[in-house]
Amino acid sequence: MKTTLFILNEAPYGSERSYNGLRLAGALAARPDQQVRVFLMADAVAVAKTGQKVPEGYYNLQLMLGKVLRKGEVGLCGTCMDARGVTETEIIEGAKRSTLAQLAEWTAEADQVLVF
Repeated sequence: MKTTLFILNEAPYGSERSYNGLRLAGALAARPDQQVRVFLMADAVAVAKTGQKVPEGYYNLQLMLGKVLRKGEVGLCGTCMDARGVTETEIIEGAKRSTLAQLAEWTAEADQVLVF
């Protein structure tokens, strides 16, 4: 099984980088021969925030991340969470507060690393 690591850095809304990263992560997660991991850094930690309310017809990154979580793993930079006041009780179920050491491990294990 191939492992692809996605590292997202951009805020959930305002640019489409996190959106496009999650679109690709979701497509790969749907394949039986793929393991997908997503690591959220910097402003991207807000991608995992619960209770997102977006205008009708607009993409919802919380829902997209949930689809990835069904078959993959999601880690959030703990330092980035702290800097933005995001607590573990505010993130979607299945996503986990993580560390740079975990990111380093996932990077070393990955067949591919994609940064958005």
